[in-house]
Amino acid sequence: MRIFVRGALALASVALLAPRVQAQVKPVVAVLYFDNTSFGKDRADYDGVGKGIADMLITDMAQNPNLRVVERERIQSLLVEQQLTKAGTIDPQTAIKLGKIIGAQYMITGVFMSDGKGTFVLTSHAINVETSQILNPVKLTSKGDDVLGLIAQLSSKLNGEMTLPALRVGDAGGMGGAQPAGAAATQQPAEKMADAKAAESKPAETKPAEAKAAESKPAEQKPEKQVAQAKSNRKMDMKTALLYSKALEQEDAGNRTNAIDLYRQVVDRFPDYAPAKQKIAKLSRG
Repeated sequence: MRIFVRGALALASVALLAPRVQAQVKPVVAVLYFDNTSFGKDRADYDGVGKGIADMLITDMAQNPNLRVVERERIQSLLVEQQLTKAGTIDPQTAIKLGKIIGAQYMITGVFMSDGKGTFVLTSHAINVETSQILNPVKLTSKGDDVLGLIAQLSSKLNGEMTLPALRVGDAGGMGGAQPAGAAATQQPAEKMADAKAAESKPAETKPAEAKAAESKPAEQKPEKQVAQAKSNRKMDMKTALLYSKALEQEDAGNRTNAIDLYRQVVDRFPDYAPAKQKIAKLSRG
């Protein structure tokens, strides 16, 4: 009887723990290179951008703690192994095959289009590797002056299509992080009231007139600091995205010196883009 009870309890414990274990398994997402469907005389100039878009999307989606994203280098190796580096658009069945090889639950594919007049269009969808279901496509249009912003929108929408939580504000692009939920509410109500009363009872500090005048006067910035701040406030335009994509191409081809030079040009035009800085540091170490 005791053995039976113990066995029943053990089975019950396993049954209770099973949902928790399943909940801890994060889905694996792989992003394939986007295909160039641009038109016009400048079409060839955008041939490498699909790799850059995929890399930026991978960086953005990797900020989501609820999923695991396959690194671009692994995708590149897989495409080389399967002789698909020059295949153009990858059909859903091939994408599913690649997903099974690398153990991904979702494969993201897409195309981009530039009309040569400033309009940039991204179309993408996720494929469920297990069910072969193609989720509703996402289509975004911009003027090509904020590529990272467009990528962040795409990432958020794709997360929604895969019924995954959307990214928190500040996660996109790897620049800045969101405050954990509840972090701002860790102080107890009694402590808050005590702090408020202490602040009210504390006499206001008086400052000399000279100090007040100095505070009200805007701080002057040196020319070089003004230039740096202006660069920091820029959005990543298409030309910078092109440079980054070319740098990735050179890196994949083993041309380390050329890749470093192109990554440095990216940083010069867009100092806030951490992935380019990380690439420079990695390649410089040899």
